Amino acid sequence: MKFLDQAKIYLRSGDGGNGVVAFRREKFLEFGGPDGGNGGRGGDIVFVAEHNLNTLIDFRYTQHFRAPKGGNGAGSDRTGAGAPDVVIPVPVGTQIIADDKETLLADLDQPGKRVVLCRGGDGGHGNTHFKSSTNRAPRKATPGYPGEERWVWLRLKLIADVGLIGLPNAGKSTFLSVVSAARPKIADYPFTTLHPQLGVVRLSHSEEFVIADIPGLIRGAHEGAGLGDRFLGHVERCAVLLHLIDGAAGNVVRAWRTVREELRAYGGGLAEKPELLVLNKSDAMTPREAASRQAALAKASGQEVMLLSGATRDNLPAVLRALMDRVHAARAVPAALEPA
Repeated sequence: MKFLDQAKIYLRSGDGGNGVVAFRREKFLEFGGPDGGNGGRGGDIVFVAEHNLNTLIDFRYTQHFRAPKGGNGAGSDRTGAGAPDVVIPVPVGTQIIADDKETLLADLDQPGKRVVLCRGGDGGHGNTHFKSSTNRAPRKATPGYPGEERWVWLRLKLIADVGLIGLPNAGKSTFLSVVSAARPKIADYPFTTLHPQLGVVRLSHSEEFVIADIPGLIRGAHEGAGLGDRFLGHVERCAVLLHLIDGAAGNVVRAWRTVREELRAYGGGLAEKPELLVLNKSDAMTPREAASRQAALAKASGQEVMLLSGATRDNLPAVLRALMDRVHAARAVPAALEPA
């Protein structure tokens, strides 16, 4: 299935039904009177987050959503039927943004979360509504109220615990394929990953986390270089960033700084997220090269640097345990802030 993380759609809720003018006429009833009913309510446009969806591809082919109009009123003071709502399922993590691409209207970040984005119009009043002691036979009815309409942008931000970042060919796809059941494309040229990939990592029966791999970043990505930084939104919600650096490529400090500069230029709080630095492809370095590059990177970053070989799985359990511990710590913070 093709991955699509952004779409523009048109929404219109249903108009309310019209009220009617009607009078009661019965053979043995001496006095009749107004009995025109009110119109029914128009349908709403409702979005709901579904956990079994992971792309917005459906909105490439269906871009207009209109709810039906409410039923008109009828005689005998009968109210028109209310129109059914139009329920639009979207993946968990979908943001609904106004046409200006800046105003956030809704954030469907939990499975089953619902939001009514366009409310249907109320039904109009029949002439029974206008009956009074001074107006015994009103001949007035009102039309239904119009529904709402708007263009909106849907933007998907994947929900994951760990975000996998790094330069192209840092070994991110290999790492994801080794630690999870995901099967990303792996090749010996840059930008083999063209869209984000998700994988579930299980350390034990009770310990697991979700990892998101995004296309590699290069210098100037925030200005559109390479694939740009549009996919960085998929790691905004991650608790931890796993920064993989190709140890066999040479200047590991420059590689680390390049990615960090792009994170700062993007914003969104990515540069402040906890980061686990891992020097990958240890199997392609001599022990002396690995030790010197690890020390240089630790000095430049001011944090611990772990060694890893995704191909041979050397030191893989230690890296996964470090990630799991950081995910546990990140999950514990929101729980501690919840009211008792």
